[in-house]
Amino acid sequence: QVQLVESGGGLVQAGGSLRLSCAASGRTFSRYGMGWFRQAPGKEREFVTAISQSGGSVTYADSVKGRFTISRDNAKNTVYLQMNSLKPEDTAVYYCAATAVIGAIVSAGRYPYWGQGTQVTVSS
Repeated sequence: QVQLVESGGGLVQAGGSLRLSCAASGRTFSRYGMGWFRQAPGKEREFVTAISQSGGSVTYADSVKGRFTISRDNAKNTVYLQMNSLKPEDTAVYYCAATAVIGAIVSAGRYPYWGQGTQVTVSS
């Protein structure tokens, strides 16, 4: 079991940056692949990025590639999402998720553990 708490969301102008953090409880954080997903109003939850247990494998949605960077610090039980060159279409609630499946996992259905989400709003 792992509990996840996101932070770092807020309001930013287009072109700006934000850094989200997701802190995990427990002593087995390094056993979990981590992902970030987002859900905009009226839309389904969508994959943003994921990172493997060691951090050696990462994957990104095409919409954020080159602008967002996922990283993790296993000593701090934390995964990060650095978001640069933000666009209004990035506005959403951002969720982090954890899975025991090995690798950088894209499918939301393979993540049993989810945080409560943090709101990111990008103004034009």
